[in-house]
Amino acid sequence: MKGKILLFLSLMFALVTNVSAQDIKVSGTVKDGDGIPLPGVSVLIKGTNKGTSTDATGSFSISAAVGSTLTFRMLNMKPYEVTVSNSTSNAPLQITLTEDATSLSQVVVVGYGTQQKGNITGSISVIGKEAIESRPNTQFGNLIQGKTTGVQVISPSGKPSQGFSMRIRGTSSISSSSEPLYVVDGVPTLDTRSLNPADIEDISILKDASASAIYGAQGGNGVVLITTKRGKAGKTNVTLDAYTGFSSVWRKLDVLDATQYRDLMTEIGLTTNWSQYTANTNWQDEVFRNASSQNYQLNVSGGNDKTLYYIGGGWSQNQGAVRSSDVNRANFKINLDHKVTDWLKVGTNLAYTRYHDVSVNDNQAVNQGGVLLGVLTTPPVIGIYNADGTFTRNPFQDWENPIASTDGTDRGYKNQRMIGNAYTEINFIPELKYRSSFGIDYSNAVSDSFQDPIRTGWGRANGGIGSYSTNLSNYWIADNTLSYTKKIKEHNFSVLAGYILQKYRWEDSSIERRGFSGTSVTTPNGGSIVQNASATKAEKANQSVISRINYDFNGKYLFTANFRADNSSNFGPGNRWGYFPSFSAGWRISQEAFFKDVKVINDLKLRAGWGIVGNDNIGSYAYLARVGVSSSYPIGGAILPGTYPASIGNTDLRWEGNEQTNIAIDLSAFNSRVNFTAEAYVKKTNNMLLNVPIPYSTGFSSGVQNVGNLENRGLEFLLNTKNFTGNFKWETDLNISFNRNKVLNIVGQQLTAGGVASRGDAVQNREGQPLGMFYGYRADVVDPVTGNLFYLDANGNSTFNPNPATDRVYIGNPNPDFIYGITNNFSYKNFSLNIFLQGSQGNDVLNATRIETEAMEGPKNQSAAVLARWKKPGDVTDIPRSGNSNNSLISTRFIEDGSYMRVKAATLSYQLPASLLGKVKIAGARFYVTGENLFTITNYKGFDPEVNYAGGSNTVQGIDFGTYPHTRNLIFGLNVSF
Repeated sequence: MKGKILLFLSLMFALVTNVSAQDIKVSGTVKDGDGIPLPGVSVLIKGTNKGTSTDATGSFSISAAVGSTLTFRMLNMKPYEVTVSNSTSNAPLQITLTEDATSLSQVVVVGYGTQQKGNITGSISVIGKEAIESRPNTQFGNLIQGKTTGVQVISPSGKPSQGFSMRIRGTSSISSSSEPLYVVDGVPTLDTRSLNPADIEDISILKDASASAIYGAQGGNGVVLITTKRGKAGKTNVTLDAYTGFSSVWRKLDVLDATQYRDLMTEIGLTTNWSQYTANTNWQDEVFRNASSQNYQLNVSGGNDKTLYYIGGGWSQNQGAVRSSDVNRANFKINLDHKVTDWLKVGTNLAYTRYHDVSVNDNQAVNQGGVLLGVLTTPPVIGIYNADGTFTRNPFQDWENPIASTDGTDRGYKNQRMIGNAYTEINFIPELKYRSSFGIDYSNAVSDSFQDPIRTGWGRANGGIGSYSTNLSNYWIADNTLSYTKKIKEHNFSVLAGYILQKYRWEDSSIERRGFSGTSVTTPNGGSIVQNASATKAEKANQSVISRINYDFNGKYLFTANFRADNSSNFGPGNRWGYFPSFSAGWRISQEAFFKDVKVINDLKLRAGWGIVGNDNIGSYAYLARVGVSSSYPIGGAILPGTYPASIGNTDLRWEGNEQTNIAIDLSAFNSRVNFTAEAYVKKTNNMLLNVPIPYSTGFSSGVQNVGNLENRGLEFLLNTKNFTGNFKWETDLNISFNRNKVLNIVGQQLTAGGVASRGDAVQNREGQPLGMFYGYRADVVDPVTGNLFYLDANGNSTFNPNPATDRVYIGNPNPDFIYGITNNFSYKNFSLNIFLQGSQGNDVLNATRIETEAMEGPKNQSAAVLARWKKPGDVTDIPRSGNSNNSLISTRFIEDGSYMRVKAATLSYQLPASLLGKVKIAGARFYVTGENLFTITNYKGFDPEVNYAGGSNTVQGIDFGTYPHTRNLIFGLNVSF
């Protein structure tokens, strides 16, 4: 009986299986959201290798079993599934695929246009809206630092007024600028300090030559494209962002107190009436402060099918953690787009900024007004003010205390800036578009300073000093481009051609007068003696022809070619034109038939590119023999003003060229939960514009020529993972970049730079070495008998008196082994936490501050480290004796590991529930608290490892000489939308 039942069930199962396995014919059409047929859509029977694809009309036909599932997939579109039933064969299926806005279909801004992310063949990094809004800030550079590969953002100091420097895939030049081109809504600019981060929608960074060659000469160091926010059709949106914050220096340094200072001065041999100096002032406590900041931004956006608008305005203030430093900025922004007819569109992007800052002197010794070295080296035995209200001085020198530098001069910098453009777009036919744009960047800056004739010693010595300077920068650009886009079955073409004119004009003037009778009139007209006065003008013009071709076959085989011809007034008439081609290609391996069985990988693309871009940033009129002024000549018994030859001309000057080769792989796996990019590049600078020695018979010692070669090689890795995707979400972004820089040819020269602390130059650039290498002596040990520091000579023997010509060697490398950034985003219900780590590994820092604070050769206060100095024969220590300047030469004694990892920002936020907000008619409200530079892991002994006294110099990096440190900030904020 049991056997019969089993036989019956087996027969029934076979029958059911046979019935369900009967195939039926399924056909239909696949279209996009606009009703346009989609060719090349993959139609697969789920769980099998059986499938087909849609034809040129979007139609398909396949045999499938009832109950099976058909999966429709296409790059950049969301997958769609249909279960096959008996009724499926009765009528053709009508399938609509929608764009996957979170995938490779995202539109990315590229040079003079946009492109789908999945079809990009060049090296382009995008910093999107979410990353921009993840932390509050008023500095544009903060949006980029540590957020992507191949981009090093250099913040030379923590001053609120300090800008930043950026290096894209290494330093590309020695004499010319290595800064990338910044383009704001199509208008190139050089000054980013006044840009308002609250107005920025996204940032595209064009890193390789194939991506940036469309900008020709200006794109030689990479391009940063900044797109500001625009209105969207629908209801009006009103957004208010406000925050307040508090900042302080994250580290203070130990120095000698009053008793220890008196002991050291006595040991050195400096004596005075100490009874007159009984204070014990902590100058760091007097100069460093708990500062505050505030920021308020309001914007309104919206529109309809004809007109879109975005209007924003705001005000921000940021006090510095060093006394008297301050920045405030007022900004206004308007973006308008209006569709006049179906074929005509006009619009404008306009931003106005009023920027004001009060800076403080750093990177200087105390006797030169340096505030940061002043807080370390000013004797603690004096107070701030004398009885008559003047500032106190060093007991042994006429050097005033650091408060004289922060408070003793009324000073400020003001800049009013207008940047924007107006455009017209004409669509002759749907595929053919003409765009004409005219943009401006107008800046009017004023610096004003008054040092009264009473409070400071320098002011009294000169009867007061009043100075006033202006700087007017006027830039305009006219773009005219024609673009054509066509799709023929599986072939997609787009062509761009254009003509560009642009011109810069600079004007500046300054006057300084001395001899003021008092403080009632503080402008220069109150002074009786004209100390100096000058006014200069300069201009530069460029014209360019651009072209680009994009082609792809069904999103599988991708090709891009750019060509730009640039004409620059910086070169002689015979060499003004430079020609810059580039090519890049991509192969989407994951679209190949042999790859369809690989289920774990969503997208796999191999891309490569090559191109040449130029550099003409050597200053105006470089090819001309220029004339100098301010010379005097005795003629007829009188001294008369005259001019003199200032430079030798060179009409053969031509473009500096940057040639770059790039290869990369892009991988997306596990339903796009893991995304990985790896890139390798070689970038060579040829025909460098460099000052080189020339025969003295010419009347000059040097002149600018096209000589020399520089190379950068690098690897970049970018990883994004979606670790959890449920109610609790966790996403991680990791980027790491390796770059190796080498000087290949500078015609045998040794270029020295980086003079600090009256010890000579600390940097030498030589063929075969990276840029910026520290050059000095090898410190040995302190002699227990004499207390003097031994150095190693060229033969490795110890000596007290090393030979500058033969015994100096390379003692450190300021270039990091790698830089990195790690971002973790956590969210649960209405709570979110963003943690951003940023760091640099393997770079050396010359702590020249220690030369000032450990030399023990004069009346300056010193670091507490000198308490361990040698005092008597037999002492074993690594701190030499006092009173010998030879113990503090530039050497390995002051080279330190500058590696650091910093919690750059951590933001905890809470989004109020929609159910609660609906009752008060508020669309959204978010509260947050952000900590910046919360803690830093480093072995560096100074105030801060992330500094450079030479700012954004190409050849001098990683020197700390009383440089303003970065600060720790705590910010409380609110975002409300209506």
